[in-house]
This record gives sequence, structure tokens and C-alpha cells, in this order.
Amino acid sequence: MRVYTLSSLMPTQYQKDNLEAMFGLFLEAQGHPLPEHSQTKSASALSRFLNQYRWSTRDVIRTVRHYILQQVLSYCSKGRRPCLQVIIDLTTLEKCGKFKELEHLISVYNGKRGLHLVVLYLVVGRWRIPWSFRVWRGKDTTSPAQLGLKLVKCLPLKLTRYFSVMILADTAFGSAEFLHEIRKLKYHAVTGVRCDTALAVKLRLSPVNRWTNFGTFTSKGSTSALCWFEISCLCYVVLPQTR
Repeated sequence: MRVYTLSSLMPTQYQKDNLEAMFGLFLEAQGHPLPEHSQTKSASALSRFLNQYRWSTRDVIRTVRHYILQQVLSYCSKGRRPCLQVIIDLTTLEKCGKFKELEHLISVYNGKRGLHLVVLYLVVGRWRIPWSFRVWRGKDTTSPAQLGLKLVKCLPLKLTRYFSVMILADTAFGSAEFLHEIRKLKYHAVTGVRCDTALAVKLRLSPVNRWTNFGTFTSKGSTSALCWFEISCLCYVVLPQTR
């Protein structure tokens, strides 16, 4: 995708200049992508561009995704069907101060106040691409696992038909509901699971290594037990113990 394609979506020359200044910050790859580091536009001008000017976010996202699909589908590994890793992660954009427009979106989670985003990444070969996200609004709302499922179900058919899909997620997405729904979609999943998870055999996961352990391995000085466990008649391989 060429920079000029996105630039042409901007309604005025001034906004085109601002967009190109933003691209310059990222493409320099110097670790200073914030607006105050721009050499061509002021931080306040870039802030207005991002927060006030009415250019079409939808058109920009659609254009970027179209290009990403072209690039990802051009990836061809030798041998068997290529694998698409789909990483789902819960991350926080910390916010200080008051934001009237974001009042209903900002909450506190794990001691961090801000926007909590469930983000879906596509990983193919050496590429790791942020594809979509949903805002988690906190306790007593749609859970991160449910938001993650919505993101997975919205993956383009072009991707899921071409690739073998592997879902990777941490313990926030290790619920039985999430794993069942992923299996219904005929995808594979590797997730973290809480050590107090109840198993189908009326035990907790924490002591499972005492009775289902069938092997260990050592990595960088730590030893982990590899074992099977069962949740609601589905079997999984886990690493429940590190010592």
C-alpha cells in the first residue's frame, strides 16, 4: 500500500500534510512516534488532526485492511496448508485526567485506569499485524473472552479458508465457553488457564500434575510439567507448573 493512497482520502491539503507527518514519525523507526517529536508539524496540530478533524476513519481502515489481505494471502509456505496464528490480547491504554467523550469507556483494571482493549493480531511468517479491537467496558459488561470471540468470528472468510487457524491467548480467554466456541469454528486454540479451574473430574487444576503428569522439560533453568486435563469433556495439553 502506498502512502499516497491513504493521503488521497484526506479532504484537505492541510490534513494530507498532517497525515504524512504522522507517517514520517512511524517510518523513521527511531522509537519516537509521539507528535511532539515531529520536525514538520507541531504537537497541537497533530493532536487536532487525530481528535477533531472529520476525515473518514472507516475509509482508512478499509483501505489498509484491503492491502493487508493482499499481502497475507500472497504468503505461501512450502508443503502443507499454511498456518495463521491469531493472537488475542487484553491491553490497556492508560489515561490520566478527565475525558468527557470517553467517560463511559474508561475504567480501572489491575490497578490501571484507562481504555482496556481486546486486540486481535494476525501472525503469518515474520508479519505480526493488528487487525481489529473491541473496548472492554469493565465489570458487569461483556467479558474479554466474549469480545475476543466476536473478533474471531469476524475474520474474513478469505483468511480462514486459505489458512489453518491457531488461536493464541492468555488466561483472560481461557474459559470453557471460549474454548468450546473456538472448537465449534473448527479452529485450534492454545490458551492460559487459571490454576483454580474446575475440571470435569471434580478436581482443581492446581494439583493436576500429581496424577496426570506424563513428562517434563527444562527451559532456561525452569522445569515445567506437561499434562492433560479435561474441561466439560474436552481435552487439552497444559503447562500448569513451573518451578
